[in-house]
Amino acid sequence: MDSKRARGSTLIGMAAFTALSTITTTTAWAEGAETPIPVRTRTWTTSAQPDIPAVRPANKNKRIALSHVVQRSWNLREFRCLDQLWTRESNWNHHAYNRSSGAYGIPQALPGGKMRGAGRDWRSNPDTQIRWGLSYIKGRYGRPCGAWGHWRSHNWY
Repeated sequence: MDSKRARGSTLIGMAAFTALSTITTTTAWAEGAETPIPVRTRTWTTSAQPDIPAVRPANKNKRIALSHVVQRSWNLREFRCLDQLWTRESNWNHHAYNRSSGAYGIPQALPGGKMRGAGRDWRSNPDTQIRWGLSYIKGRYGRPCGAWGHWRSHNWY
């Protein structure tokens, strides 16, 4: 390959990369030179995101919740907050019952009968409980990380 073609393909490659990147240019002066020589340094950034490994929870109830989180277009961080929240509340047990308060199910609804609005099978169906719980979180805190933040500061949500 001759030098003109090599330079041309390099310029095309650089132009394509530049179109996909943001360039920040700063100018400095070379040290030790007899006459000041401007030296340009560039920082290149890209909008590419790192690959996030696929998550497939082992627990059936967590898999149901993950599918609902994805349907709501919430990201994996929101699912992690939800996982921490409901692990602390009920350990993802859809039959969990708090004797002292009367809270019931995965989201620990108080009283448990509130979940009746999400389905008649609220006592035994984890999908119904998860739908109700995510709806409650969205209405009260916006997202699971908001509910998790509240839980961490108040020990309830």
